[in-house]
Amino acid sequence: MYRILEQSARARLITPGYQELPLIVTLRYDSTDPLAVQIVFPREVSADGEAVTWAFCRTLLEEGLDSPTGIGEVHLWPCGPIHTVVELHSPHGLAVVRFRKAQLQRFLNRSYGIVAPGTENLAPAVERGLTLLLGWV
Repeated sequence: MYRILEQSARARLITPGYQELPLIVTLRYDSTDPLAVQIVFPREVSADGEAVTWAFCRTLLEEGLDSPTGIGEVHLWPCGPIHTVVELHSPHGLAVVRFRKAQLQRFLNRSYGIVAPGTENLAPAVERGLTLLLGWV
């Protein structure tokens, strides 16, 4: 069964001058892409005025709650006992966003209620990937 989980989350966008700007993002989990989570940033904070979605591995989020981790453009680490920092690199720049660890953990636990870790059905994702790669060959 296809399900989408969306949860609003308060965050702080940390500027290059270390100013913290309050921000509300949407955390999203889609059962058709069971290995990924998404953070959707509102259009008000993007350079081009459009909402921006970052997708990354659900296990990366899980690991980043307790220890520094990162792959390529996405890095996470605990920041004291109650916060987690998400660092996002793009050709347009860098975004550093601080979340309360509890709200990220709650979102992760809710995603496990939709698709438990280790039970992900990858067939639809593989099919989509092959179609994108090979087209209608």
